[in-house]
Amino acid sequence: MHAHRLLPPALILTLALIACSDQSAPPPAPAQPAANTQAAKSLEMYRQLLQSESYELAGPIGQEIVARYPGTPEANEVEQTLADTVAKGTAISTRRRLERLWIYQSGRESGGNQTTASIYSSQPVGSDRVRLILRRHSDWGQSVYLFGSGKGFECRKPCTVNVTFDEKPERMKAYLPETGEPAIFVSDDGAFIAKMSKAQKVGFDLELKGKGKQTYVFETGGYDPEKFGTPGKK
Repeated sequence: MHAHRLLPPALILTLALIACSDQSAPPPAPAQPAANTQAAKSLEMYRQLLQSESYELAGPIGQEIVARYPGTPEANEVEQTLADTVAKGTAISTRRRLERLWIYQSGRESGGNQTTASIYSSQPVGSDRVRLILRRHSDWGQSVYLFGSGKGFECRKPCTVNVTFDEKPERMKAYLPETGEPAIFVSDDGAFIAKMSKAQKVGFDLELKGKGKQTYVFETGGYDPEKFGTPGKK
């Protein structure tokens, strides 16, 4: 006689129900990494970057916190400063880009000491780009001119050109070099530099020999007068 036949029928039914219940129970959920732990770490990094005023680095981290952990205390804290952080980071990145557009040089030139600050036009692109050059020479003094290629520029006498400082137009006197270089000089170099120093963009409407009229735009907002400097005496 088998052992289970000695059990009461009611007990056998109870054991069967327990077995079925155990088989249908879902397995325990695997342990998930704590999202709030990572959010807390990211928030701490965000705080440190704000403290060091590294806004261009803090902005992307703050945006990630808000996107990945919406509704959390960490995201709520970041949202209070994120717009300001992103704006400051964008301004810093833009400033650095503009600063890199300028080239500063100093040295000996034609028997004298010289310093220059130059920038290429952002428009037009290609072979028609020209350089805006600020120059200080121990013998020749200060000059402002544009240097191109090919046959140079046209300018009727009296020579004046249209210049815009952040879209504000002005007429400025200019002249072509007698030596024939593909350049055109701004007569009042001091006034030009003063206005340019306060502008983000400067534009020139000029006429190229054999090519017609063209507008040249320079993103001058990164100009640093300290780096331009003054050449030493001979």
